[in-house]
Amino acid sequence: MSKSARKYLIAGNWKMNLNSAEGAELAKDVVALVGAQTDVAVCVCPTFTVLESVSKVVSGSNVQLGAQNMHFEASGAYTGEISAEMLRHLFANFVILGHSERREYFGETDAIVNKKTLAALAANLKPIVCIGETLEEREAGKVNEVIKTQLEGALVGVTAAAADALVVAYEPVWAIGTGKTATPEMAEEVHAEIRSLLAASIGAEAADKVRILYGGSMKPENADELLAQENIDGGLIGGAALKASSFAALVESAQKLSK
Repeated sequence: MSKSARKYLIAGNWKMNLNSAEGAELAKDVVALVGAQTDVAVCVCPTFTVLESVSKVVSGSNVQLGAQNMHFEASGAYTGEISAEMLRHLFANFVILGHSERREYFGETDAIVNKKTLAALAANLKPIVCIGETLEEREAGKVNEVIKTQLEGALVGVTAAAADALVVAYEPVWAIGTGKTATPEMAEEVHAEIRSLLAASIGAEAADKVRILYGGSMKPENADELLAQENIDGGLIGGAALKASSFAALVESAQKLSK
């Protein structure tokens, strides 16, 4: 299957920013700029308290809703947690799982990410499973080892049937918020490795359907080059997602390449 058969996905991770009024305002601007086009899949991922106000704004447009995390249990005594069903109730389509910040600050392991991934798929949510190496790991020549451990750990029990729903995001942790960016060639090399690991685990045909996003500081200035790479199927966007104009510029980059 060629790259053209995979629809680009530009997903905005708003992280711990914006209250519900500010989030609704940003979502309105995003919908106005890219909510009518259908060439590229677009998703915004506000914080939990903002999901409901943004859900109302994006309803009826081609901008989809995602969450930044969820718990793997359906309900129960898990104070402060949010379940997949709660997200579905607000019409969320996507959920970011295993983000490097969740791993680093909140102790999430590959086993936890795996439980969440299986729970998301069971609830018809599309998981955006994040993997990536730190600067120390890159400098020690361990990139492929780290990617393999995290990807295989996250996808235990995930079958080829999930390929259409599954999204993987490669986040070179050393390139997030540091101003450092992997060159398009460096990023593509890891994306190609991820695709071959997926092929080994769910088969080549299914692996070809999985979208692999780049999550290492994609901006309007570098988006064209990154998105042109064979195995880069979109971006998980941090800083540039908090301004509608820069986020829309990334969607436009993907639109040009999907024609």
